[in-house]
Amino acid sequence: MADAAGQKNKPGLRAIRWGRGNGSDRGTYCGRGIKGQKARKGGGKPHILFDGGQKQLKKYPKVWVTPSSPVLFRQVGLSKVLRWAQLGLLDTTQAITMKDLRDSGCVSKTIRWGVELVANGTERVEVPLHLQVSSASPAAQKLVQAAGGSVTRVYYTRLGLRALLKPEKFEEQGRALPQATIKRAEVPLKLEEGPMPLNTFNNKAPFKATVVSVERIVGPKATGETCNIVIKTDGKIPFWEGQSYGVIPPGTKVNSRGKEVPHGVRLYSIASSRYGDNFDGMTTTLCVRRATYWDPEMGKDDPAKKGICSNFLCDATPGTEVTMTGPTGKILLMPEAPNSVLICVATGTGIAPFRSFWRRCFFENVPNWKFTGLLWVFMGVANSDAKLYDDEMAQISATFPDQFRLDYALSREQQNKSGGKMYIQDKVEEYADEVFGLLNDGAHMYFCGLKGMMPGILEMLERVAKSKGLNFEEFVEKLKHNNQWHVEVY
Repeated sequence: MADAAGQKNKPGLRAIRWGRGNGSDRGTYCGRGIKGQKARKGGGKPHILFDGGQKQLKKYPKVWVTPSSPVLFRQVGLSKVLRWAQLGLLDTTQAITMKDLRDSGCVSKTIRWGVELVANGTERVEVPLHLQVSSASPAAQKLVQAAGGSVTRVYYTRLGLRALLKPEKFEEQGRALPQATIKRAEVPLKLEEGPMPLNTFNNKAPFKATVVSVERIVGPKATGETCNIVIKTDGKIPFWEGQSYGVIPPGTKVNSRGKEVPHGVRLYSIASSRYGDNFDGMTTTLCVRRATYWDPEMGKDDPAKKGICSNFLCDATPGTEVTMTGPTGKILLMPEAPNSVLICVATGTGIAPFRSFWRRCFFENVPNWKFTGLLWVFMGVANSDAKLYDDEMAQISATFPDQFRLDYALSREQQNKSGGKMYIQDKVEEYADEVFGLLNDGAHMYFCGLKGMMPGILEMLERVAKSKGLNFEEFVEKLKHNNQWHVEVY
């Protein structure tokens, strides 16, 4: 066989063929990879010392374990934090943030999602430390608290974390830093005019919009993936806060008659005010949790049973066309009186309509509708990583502390008064006297989320009402008659 072009032969050495990838160096693995097909497969067959493919026999074979969930937080040992504090590299007289840990060299400069504090063998803490980190092990928290310190778990979006760690990058790019407090934005007041929009578009004559951005807004340890999706509408499908849009995913299905038809409409509560996140009325926002199905027999997610529309939206890229209907819905509309008290109870993506509430109440300058009441949010999620829009609510709390209240029910991190998991009804029950008092004074109570949340909430409210000598059915009927009771679950 003739030599290939480019072959280089040297006296006393074997011929080497260059430019053929893994197989170019003397043909060690012939371009077939190191392990070979089905390497390490089978319970001891082939022989346990066989390392696969054409790779030579080794005394100790490799053992590889795939972690069930990747650790995306940058871990730092408590002992290292203490050593840095003793050296004077960290100021223990004030809260130690993730930026302080990064700037002092206590953790690597590459922080993608946040920082996790671990005990790492530390037995005792003698200096009170006040740390603000994304996550902390129970052992580390216990040691810090025993010394009179505190560990505060904070969650930042990717943009917020970048602003915390590298604020100079925003200045270099001529961008404004995300503000810790809120300055109300000017908005086009023409959207305050006219009647409420309702069913402007339907599945026979839908509206074509395009995706502007898709951002994952939960941490790595959240139960599932939730995305904030901004959609460009050019103001042609206006809505009011509390309404929903319909989305028709692309593709077709076979109906019960065996006929191929387009997919049906999926409803999503709108997560922005009528002015959108850019305050110009040209966009809208959806909060979507990716629906998946874990098949215990397969031992993984079954792609054939995933949510068609939610996965389409979460996988969308800028410019993706979205077919929309609506707006629809009257149940969750805000009251007209700007001095109203709004008690909002949400689980998961049920927070979406209430985000539209607080954007209108606190982020926008609407001269003829200035909110002077109280917005009280009860938010139920599994853990701190599953919090949604926590950065915005922190801004509101800092700017309008007398008009905004927030209480979380973290089922996998908190305990109720009986020592069980803290569910949304348990958190509301802690403030039952205030809630009933506000309802008697005319407050509006909203519920949005999975329909499984309502039986527990209603049972709790009925029990509390009975303890107060009230007939619960009559009490709720009165609230409904006065349009104070708003329930939209799915």
